Amino acid sequence: MNGPTAPTADGTGQTGGIGGIGGTGGTGDGGEPGEITVRRCTVTVVRRGGWSWGPEPRGLIRHVVDALPELLADHFAERLAADGPDVEITEPLTVTVRPGRSGRSMGGGPPVEVHFAPVPVVEHPVGEPGGDAGSFARSFEESFAAAPDPWTAPGAAALFAELAERGELAALLALLPDASVRAYFLPLLDVDSTAAARLLAELVGRALAADPPPAHPPLDEAARPGLAEALPERLRTTVVGADTADLPQLLADFLASADREEAVRLVRSLAGPYDPGAAEPPGAAGSTAARTTSGTPTIAGARTCGEVRVWSALPFLLAGPLARIGYLDAIGPALAGIELADEAPLFAAALAYKVLGETTRGWRRAERDTEAAAAFAGLPPPVAEERLTDFARQAGPVLPVLDGVLALSVCRGHDPADPLLLTGADDGLLLVDAHGMFPIAWTSETAGLLPHWASCGRPPVLLCDGPLPPGTLRDLASAGVPFLTGVRPLRGDPVARLPWRTPLWAAEGPAPDLRLAAELPAHAQRCADLVTALVTGRRAVPLARDGGLERTVTLAAALGLSTIAWTLWRDRETPDPVVALHRFADLEATVRFEATAVRVRVPMGRRHADLHNGGLLADVPDVAWLGGRTLTFSAG
Repeated sequence: MNGPTAPTADGTGQTGGIGGIGGTGGTGDGGEPGEITVRRCTVTVVRRGGWSWGPEPRGLIRHVVDALPELLADHFAERLAADGPDVEITEPLTVTVRPGRSGRSMGGGPPVEVHFAPVPVVEHPVGEPGGDAGSFARSFEESFAAAPDPWTAPGAAALFAELAERGELAALLALLPDASVRAYFLPLLDVDSTAAARLLAELVGRALAADPPPAHPPLDEAARPGLAEALPERLRTTVVGADTADLPQLLADFLASADREEAVRLVRSLAGPYDPGAAEPPGAAGSTAARTTSGTPTIAGARTCGEVRVWSALPFLLAGPLARIGYLDAIGPALAGIELADEAPLFAAALAYKVLGETTRGWRRAERDTEAAAAFAGLPPPVAEERLTDFARQAGPVLPVLDGVLALSVCRGHDPADPLLLTGADDGLLLVDAHGMFPIAWTSETAGLLPHWASCGRPPVLLCDGPLPPGTLRDLASAGVPFLTGVRPLRGDPVARLPWRTPLWAAEGPAPDLRLAAELPAHAQRCADLVTALVTGRRAVPLARDGGLERTVTLAAALGLSTIAWTLWRDRETPDPVVALHRFADLEATVRFEATAVRVRVPMGRRHADLHNGGLLADVPDVAWLGGRTLTFSAG
């Protein structure tokens, strides 16, 4: 069976037919330049090579209606600028089916009309719980639906258990600072002793590495300074000198026999001498973490009904790519681990600001940006800047966990033959996968990047123009990283000048592949554009003193944009996240909030078709900042 191939509609009075499809159209009254309103369109579906219309003949009508906007966009592409319009069906649609003569059937039946009308709505009374005065319409089906069961974000134990099943828990823990490991040990102690023992083993292993046992220990082990003094006596003889691989089991046995207070004191003492009389600190496991400034959980004010129009659907498009790598599933458990699950909408708002309009003067936002960010977070606008700033301070232990999940995913898919890009950004170092511009990590010093470089297979690194922290070239060379750069080295940097048409330097040792030298300018330009667009031009939490949350949401937004660009354009052009940002920034959407789902409706057209065909509009279930609701996409 052959379906419709192209519509024919002319705004100037001419008519014609292509592929059996004909139609008429014209510019509507008061229409803006470049707009075409199609008032009537005839579509002919021809069946060849068979006698059946398929298992679901009526479903064919739906397929024709779904394909119609894209066909119209293709037909009018020459008359409209750029990639064509976003086609939107704004009025009730009536499809008249007239069976024609085909094959053995010489006579058609009577015409059949199929109506496509908007979903009927009932008025939601103002003041009803869960409603807001600005938008309170809900669908007819919703008015009879039962209230959903309360949703609770999975705890940190679920996240660490999943990482252990994938064999990535050890790699993630190695990336976390001590403060994050200690923060998660306390909540896990009461619910998952195995995971808690694994975190404790990480802390003890680091202490052993920093203070290894002597080759010939003294007869009196208690006389040994350092780690031995930080351990309880009954644990000291088994841990000191033990193999690192045996530590999890040894410490699991210790936790099974120790009381909770002793375990808490042990974790605290790993940052200093063991103090048997030390009390459990306020805010440790079992107590409630400090709320945001208002004292009310942010998710308590989430939208559960209503509809809002946003100028950009781009924040919503990030959800699918982030869900693919497990990042979205990690947000809820990571925040729940320090009792901040109710503040997940604030994380979402910060993420949205990274792909909306630029901030002026470093902190001012457009009203349409605050509305779009609030809709993405599932909150009424605006999201107070003080709440974002306070959340950035509280979420410190969570951010390395999310950064680690992202980095492990990108490193896992990196080809060691491809180079990495390194540039200075916001007093730190940003590491990016060159072929696709997938971000890997953003750290304050070179040492923090070395584990990621090793996980990627130790590929060559191209240093791009940017404010590199002092000593970067020296630190890379001492770690054995093969690099190539056009950044002029400082006196004493161990580099060698290369014979090239522009000044280039490389690490001392084997000469690098000069094909990388030819690629360096293009890579450097894309890297600079990424920093300008997402770091300099857009600030998620401009009033925060610490840049941790800023860096985390920048990495997440860049990964989402890179995935969109790679999925859609890798076969026809160099995929670039900044191009994705510009092409989809003004894709409008209507967001509808329901009890069990948040539905995003975008105009049909080239962009919607590309996203749909690329699988970027798939449903995203259990979104943490939406209270476990499913994020769905549709066209119309």
